[in-house]
Amino acid sequence: ELEVGSHTFDVSFVEHQLDENVTAVLVDVPSLFDRAGLYSQDGTDYPDNALRFAVLSRAALEYARQESERYDVIHAHDWQAGLVPVYQKMLLSNDPVIGGIPAVFTIHNLAFQGVFGRDTVSQLGFGWEVFNPEGLEYWGNISFLKGGVNFSERITTVSPTYAREILTPELGFGFEGVMRRRAADLVGILNGIDTARWNPGADPFVASSYTADDLAGKREAKRALLQEVGLEADEAAMSRPLIGLISRLTDQKGFDLIGTSAGELMALDASWVMLGSGERHYEDLWRTMASRHPDRVSATIGFDERLAHMIEAGADMFLMPSRFEPCGLNQLYSLRYGTVPIVRAIGGLEDTVVDADAPDGNGIKFAEYSRGALVAAVKRALELYADRPRWTTLQRSGMATDPSWDVSAREYVKVYRGQR
Repeated sequence: ELEVGSHTFDVSFVEHQLDENVTAVLVDVPSLFDRAGLYSQDGTDYPDNALRFAVLSRAALEYARQESERYDVIHAHDWQAGLVPVYQKMLLSNDPVIGGIPAVFTIHNLAFQGVFGRDTVSQLGFGWEVFNPEGLEYWGNISFLKGGVNFSERITTVSPTYAREILTPELGFGFEGVMRRRAADLVGILNGIDTARWNPGADPFVASSYTADDLAGKREAKRALLQEVGLEADEAAMSRPLIGLISRLTDQKGFDLIGTSAGELMALDASWVMLGSGERHYEDLWRTMASRHPDRVSATIGFDERLAHMIEAGADMFLMPSRFEPCGLNQLYSLRYGTVPIVRAIGGLEDTVVDADAPDGNGIKFAEYSRGALVAAVKRALELYADRPRWTTLQRSGMATDPSWDVSAREYVKVYRGQR
């Protein structure tokens, strides 16, 4: 049994061995977690989200306390685990197993802050001593994210550029003051990707494997993708540039920009394949574009892993015009698959994509968040596509990058050891 505030829950732990060195532990509380959505249903947040993720945080610490040996570090991620270091410091500071262990807190997206009413404090098992600017208080409410930031020894986020951006009013989302106070303890480390799962040379979802040395299979992947989504796949269609998108359909991902640019973009000699879901008006926008241009626009609302792999392999270029992007993964998949990314120079996109004008260029970048800048970037990509030797150089440059977790893991070890 686990007590959180005045509530008592029956908690079970389910262990799963990922490999000989890594065990994943799931917290099983059906009354809290056996639901249709993670955080919400039909667009409405669950009213007990604060308690749900407080229990998750407490349960993680209780599982750790069962161990006979002390851990080296506690590493919590985002607001959902933001109370882990708070409970550790406020309730378990003298615990022989987890008391005094340094905590690292990673912010994946500062826009999601886990904000709840001030009356939640007592429900979580805390006294009012945490309701202050150095604790959980945030503009008269409480923020789980702020708890993670204020009660951890080190803070990381998912790219060096984003680590700088979140110190500014433009991208701090009201947290810039909090982050500036902890700037000396903040470091940006890029995410990596699973290079075994995302491998154009051995991808079970892709029609024909290929490598940087032999790109012939990518053409077959393009034909298979066009056929899969019901677009024309004759020679004219095969020679036309194919632009892919896989995304949440939200303002953050730049879909307001795509909406205002839709007429100009659809007038270009290119085909489009979009996979994603999100805000209803953006879903409707893509449905409309697909109905108006059925021969060269496909819109799949939802998510399908097989189709996602097919898009990364079969598209010629991949569009990510994000308003902000802490790290981004699809540009890394795209680089690995020789699918040239067109990105806004922001956050992790700035750190991972090198513009085509540079000697080691692997993509197309634009800086201004405007319709003109987006359309100009896509037009530039189409012009480069027509220069086949240069385009192949861009593809191979992208495929030569190392997007694996190896480099990132070494950086995290430095953080754990206090060397960063």
